[in-house]
Amino acid sequence: MLTRDAALEWIERWDRQQEGYLPDREERFTALIDAVEAAGRPDPLVIDLGCGPGSLSARLLERLPGATVVAVDADPLLLGLGRAAYPHIRFVSLDLRVPGWTGSLDLDGPADVAVSTTALHWVSGPELQKMYAELATVLRPGGLLLNGDHLETDDTTPAIARLERAVHDRETERAFAGGRPEDWRQWWDAVAADPAFTELHAARTTAGADHHGSESPRLSVHVDALRDSGFTEIGTLWQRGHNRLLCAVHPGPNRPAVRRRHLAP
Repeated sequence: MLTRDAALEWIERWDRQQEGYLPDREERFTALIDAVEAAGRPDPLVIDLGCGPGSLSARLLERLPGATVVAVDADPLLLGLGRAAYPHIRFVSLDLRVPGWTGSLDLDGPADVAVSTTALHWVSGPELQKMYAELATVLRPGGLLLNGDHLETDDTTPAIARLERAVHDRETERAFAGGRPEDWRQWWDAVAADPAFTELHAARTTAGADHHGSESPRLSVHVDALRDSGFTEIGTLWQRGHNRLLCAVHPGPNRPAVRRRHLAP
């Protein structure tokens, strides 16, 4: 049986291996949550897209305890970790690539913000546009999408793209001069060897949740998909090399604040 303490230990280990690819991961988390806070609501309704084990959701609720977070992912094992570690977060098993996913969110009114970190590059271009278009149907006018990810500039600016990667690579080399943490594959191999995850690992294999390369790493793919989905203002709020926080605004004026019932986990 997976206990809460064990789940928290595995998530801590997950965070460390993720930092091997993102040495400024916590800084990006902070910038993203700053933007959620600056949007003006003390009790925002937030959708976490591709939430993994809930690292971003947990940090957001530490800063904004009045928020309601609906955390979405398709990976049974990562969702199992999140549910065991963070019982106050509502985790929902959904594949963002399958049309109609918003109908299973059970939102009590439009969401104020959708957030994501190191997840949406797994979605292919055509599926990405459909996903953003569907997301737009559940965001309030003036609501935000905040997407933190490695998003590279186009081939039309090859020198800038090369420099962005170089900045990231040099920062990573400085951060881990004494040795790199375990990588993504090593973490998954360790999980597979732990008997506590036997059922969740089997469910993951059946769900086809494994990844095989980045589908949409280009910034322009996301910007075009967002614009085609009706988002208006689109820009980068924070950046370090090609690691950036992309923001998109749903069109329309902000509506007066409304009271919402609490969504139980």
